Amino acid sequence: MYDRIYNFSAGPSMLPLAVLEKSRDDLMNYGGSGMSVMEMSHRSKVYDAIIKDAEALLREVMEIPENYKVLFLQGGASMQFASVPMNLLRTGVADYIVTGQFSGKAYKEALKYSDKINLAATTKDENFTRIPRQEELKLTPNADYVHICFNNTIFGTKWDYIPDTGDVPLVADMSSCILSEPVDVSKFGLIYAGAQKNVAPAGLTIVIVREDLIRDDLPAFVPTVCSYKVMADNESMYNTPPCWPIYICKLVLEWIKEIGGLTAMKAMNEKKAKILYDYLEGSKLFKNPVNPQCRSMMNVTFRAEDDEINAKFVKESGANGMANLKGHRSVGGMRASIYNAMPYEGVEKLVNFLKEFEAANM
Repeated sequence: MYDRIYNFSAGPSMLPLAVLEKSRDDLMNYGGSGMSVMEMSHRSKVYDAIIKDAEALLREVMEIPENYKVLFLQGGASMQFASVPMNLLRTGVADYIVTGQFSGKAYKEALKYSDKINLAATTKDENFTRIPRQEELKLTPNADYVHICFNNTIFGTKWDYIPDTGDVPLVADMSSCILSEPVDVSKFGLIYAGAQKNVAPAGLTIVIVREDLIRDDLPAFVPTVCSYKVMADNESMYNTPPCWPIYICKLVLEWIKEIGGLTAMKAMNEKKAKILYDYLEGSKLFKNPVNPQCRSMMNVTFRAEDDEINAKFVKESGANGMANLKGHRSVGGMRASIYNAMPYEGVEKLVNFLKEFEAANM
């Protein structure tokens, strides 16, 4: 029906076909309004219902406690690298655990706001191939917060446990794993995520923040649009929100709910990841460098020792209907991002092609 490929991009990524079809049907005339969601006022009753439904669905699907605010923002996770310290620093002390490129960027951004930002742990000297264990974390008592990146898109690792930070709020960048499995939101003070991997098109950022962390005494230099208090008080409507991505987010949440929620989503993701990791474990040509305990379900990295073979694989896989398998420029090799919307058939096709390619190039 559609001339589509399997898109293994790390983001923006695939959206569920059912969501694309629904948005196509609504494109010209949403709900009898006579206009597209992309055209209507964000202050209209029609759009107000969309954004409220999206929030209600997110709360239901993620089982978000009542004492948390849900914010639909802009600026991506990169904006949150600055917004988190601007909103949460009180004493100026915070702990950052660096397990990849984006947690490293968040750490460097926080240093702009305080000289008391502590590097609590990092696996940089191991090329970020694992997540540090609880006993390795050098956490600061009474810090304002502890920051982690829950899934590392570039290096293909994921926290296999939620670190114990005591009474110190845990802040997590979940951009590349949000909605991939159930998560106990109450274990975190704040969760943020760019939506372009598992939730919606680029342009939407989701922030889930515990109410007691929302301050009205922010320093004067904090931009109004970066204030969680202002955004919460205005129900994400202080300025024009990313209307279309929020609408797609609503459709994606409806799709997740329809297939059985996050428990079913996790089972589907585990099945996809298993077939690919099982192949890589037995491969003589390609290797996955990540400690098995810390493997990501969302981003699977692999490579051959010969970079010419890697380049050949990327070229030939693209010619066979599998796009964006080239690894990040900082690490090379290959990366298969198998987010929620990637069907099992897509991963199955990749594994079959890997087997064929290995047989022809050994």
